[in-house]
Amino acid sequence: MTHRYDLNAYTFHLPESAIARYPAPERSTSRLLVLKRGTGEITHRSFPDILEYLEPKDCLIVNDSRVFPARLRTRKPTGGKVEFLFLHFPQLLSDKTAIVTALCHSSKPLRPGQVFSWQDELVIEVLEGLSNGQVRLQLHFSEGLEEVLERHGEMPLPPYIDRPAAEEDKKTYQTVYARHTGSVAAPTAGLHFDEAILKRLKQRGIAIGHVTLHVGYGTFAPIKTQDIRKHKIHAEWISIPVETQRLLQDTQKRGGRVFAVGTTAVRTLEFWAQKTGGEAWKEAALQPFEAMCDLYILPGFDFQVVDALLTNFHLPGSSLLVLVSAFAGRERILMAYNQAIQEGYRFYSYGDAMLIL
Repeated sequence: MTHRYDLNAYTFHLPESAIARYPAPERSTSRLLVLKRGTGEITHRSFPDILEYLEPKDCLIVNDSRVFPARLRTRKPTGGKVEFLFLHFPQLLSDKTAIVTALCHSSKPLRPGQVFSWQDELVIEVLEGLSNGQVRLQLHFSEGLEEVLERHGEMPLPPYIDRPAAEEDKKTYQTVYARHTGSVAAPTAGLHFDEAILKRLKQRGIAIGHVTLHVGYGTFAPIKTQDIRKHKIHAEWISIPVETQRLLQDTQKRGGRVFAVGTTAVRTLEFWAQKTGGEAWKEAALQPFEAMCDLYILPGFDFQVVDALLTNFHLPGSSLLVLVSAFAGRERILMAYNQAIQEGYRFYSYGDAMLIL
């Protein structure tokens, strides 16, 4: 099979009106486009119908990373606005100090030594200016860092949502099963699940396994090289617990399918398989797995673990669109996207879902 590696082959026109800037009224009320990658058949369903496509011998793998309020706004003594967007969860130096790299938006570049404070609960000191509008910061806080950021930070909504984050986004831009803090963007395919659907899955005997990938801001970085193979993907921290590895092996042995919820789960599972020796993961000794994942999945990739993928609709020219094209075929993905646009599906983080079988 001949694969296309020119960036122009991964673009499509999306009307502004198709971008979801707010979540659905209820998580599970989103729509579900089902694509069979073997035949190209497309079916239009509602998200709760996903239960019809899973069988008791299958397993569902979710990314349980938790988004933290990574955007902080303040003002200079002169009144000028300053905005920091943390690019990762701050690295603790002690129980009261931490260090972090952030994007900074300010009318003038900040200088080392400048200090900003939030009600004396959080003090940010500029250590140095970096390239591409980034700065290195030291944080001083009066109590637990997560609690302080929860009070003073905003959820880091993607740029295309194009509105200020509201307080309710701290709940809606978070999966119901999030438990390990560290992401600056939500693993959005999981936003469609509510507790009722998860309960029904378990009642049907479908096991749910957890992995963790802390999503970095680089997930929004567009591919800028005309040859997509020359793009460099950012590395993100991942973890796969022993119980999830055991579930994957048991699922394979009983002839079940692995349903990955989101591209982050796909990258985590396939990176682990690569490091385990490809198909050797099926019989590998079980041990906790942690690493920095820089797996860039392109058309022609040999998927070892994932059989089905639940995902949202992605930006043109993005590494995420390239990944789903590698999974289902570029032409079929673009055909499905065009049909989704015609049918009025909502796109991107707060948008509708797509199940690729």
